[in-house]
Amino acid sequence: MVTDKTTRPLRADAQRNYDRIVATARDAFAECGNEVPLDDIAKRACVGAGTLYRHFPTRETLYEAVYRGEITTLCERAPKLLAELPPTEALAAWVGELVQWVANKRSLAMTLKASIDSGSETFRLCQTMMREAAGTVLSAAQATGVIRLDIGPADLMRLGHGIGVSVEHADPEDADRLVSIMLDGLRA
Repeated sequence: MVTDKTTRPLRADAQRNYDRIVATARDAFAECGNEVPLDDIAKRACVGAGTLYRHFPTRETLYEAVYRGEITTLCERAPKLLAELPPTEALAAWVGELVQWVANKRSLAMTLKASIDSGSETFRLCQTMMREAAGTVLSAAQATGVIRLDIGPADLMRLGHGIGVSVEHADPEDADRLVSIMLDGLRA
């Protein structure tokens, strides 16, 4: 449920509307760019403009919600991959997903960074979640003895972000090749 320290949980129907608006906005931003009119998002989500603005009084609050949702989804992949794959394969898979996310969602992240303070609660929360997810897959891979111990979660994120930015307009094979090169460099 979407809540903060000062509000109570949303009613079930309000939560469904919130979730539908965020999902619709995510898709609309991907299809049409970050400047898609909010009224178009409300129509696509089958809610009134008042419902959209009640949940998201500004475009920036909607950007934040979409960004948080995207980061949450990416971070939730780390323990799932570790449950499905050996640690070094889970690390490679998660870094590959990070790179693809950066390459595909950088526009949303840049828009958000331009519109809110980098010290905001959203940025702190997302940064913490990303470091924890990176640390989860990294420490498991390091425990196997295959990955260097002098690499930390922040290093892993910087490397993944760097590759993601560099392949934003490249072939998907380029991203895979660069991730492979990076992972070879992380070997003990």
